Amino acid sequence: MGFKKKGFLKLSLIALLFLGLIVAWLGFGEHGFINLYRMEKERQVYQAKIRRLEKANQELLEQINRLRNDNEYIEKVARRELGLVKKDEIIFRFSNEHDGVTRQTRDEKASTNIKIPD
Repeated sequence: MGFKKKGFLKLSLIALLFLGLIVAWLGFGEHGFINLYRMEKERQVYQAKIRRLEKANQELLEQINRLRNDNEYIEKVARRELGLVKKDEIIFRFSNEHDGVTRQTRDEKASTNIKIPD
């Protein structure tokens, strides 16, 4: 009986070692569970980035549509981005104070009190 017990113990130890190697390979291998977990996290990051880009794309498409069809929006954009003014309109620009220092850009200094002639 001692011989059967030794053989069974030896076989059990080999099977356990083999099973341990398989578990290690499944967990830490090139296509194992840890790599799968990392890839899933990376996929989630890319999906969030795609959602942000789709939202930005939709906003740009809406802006294009407004620029094509809405004259008031075109005027608003022209005033804001190009500094355009209507006839006999006076623009006042005030500088903001940060940390006790007044900052004015060259454009702000040049256009503080602009009156468009007739």
